[in-house]
Amino acid sequence: MAEPIDLAYPFTGRWRVRNSPANRVPSHGTASFASSHAIDFVPVDAGGRTAPITFDSLVRPEPPERFPGFGRPVLAPVAGVVVAAHDAESDHPAHRGLPSVRYALTQRRRAAAGWVALAGNHVLVETRGVLIALCHLRRGSVTVRRGQRVHVGDALGRCGNSGNSTEPHVHLQAVDDRDIRRATAVPLTFHGHLPRDGEIVTADAPH
Repeated sequence: MAEPIDLAYPFTGRWRVRNSPANRVPSHGTASFASSHAIDFVPVDAGGRTAPITFDSLVRPEPPERFPGFGRPVLAPVAGVVVAAHDAESDHPAHRGLPSVRYALTQRRRAAAGWVALAGNHVLVETRGVLIALCHLRRGSVTVRRGQRVHVGDALGRCGNSGNSTEPHVHLQAVDDRDIRRATAVPLTFHGHLPRDGEIVTADAPH
């Protein structure tokens, strides 16, 4: 197995951990698209909550603007060079409750459509032969371009709900090849450790 790459958290404020490889590998239940060691960060409010769950949210899709972290800045977790920056996908409604079940039934179609259909708007940063992917960004928010050098804490875009996403969050993974279908997942840590599912991470300032 490849050596883990250590990263800074790609945000400030409070975020909840989901689908962490600290809990299981493959973290997302599949090794497809080199996602074995991927991790999701869900932005939450000061009380550690996303959007309140109501009867409506259980039976119909919700606008992503209803969630507290939609549009929150996403930062470079490592210094490197941007090798891809995609910004053209729409932010779709969030799906919880019954809508999430219906949305899950369409996941195979998105996987068949390829990486962009899953990642949505995204940025790939290369460092020492490893590529860090930050996915599901808000349409029109990406602030970097291919070939640009970035430093830890530089703004890359904003949290969105594009691609294969049920509510606004940032999906982060490390891979060893620009062709994600051929790539192998690279293990990762954040400041030397992996947070576990359910933890709330507070990063008041980029490191």
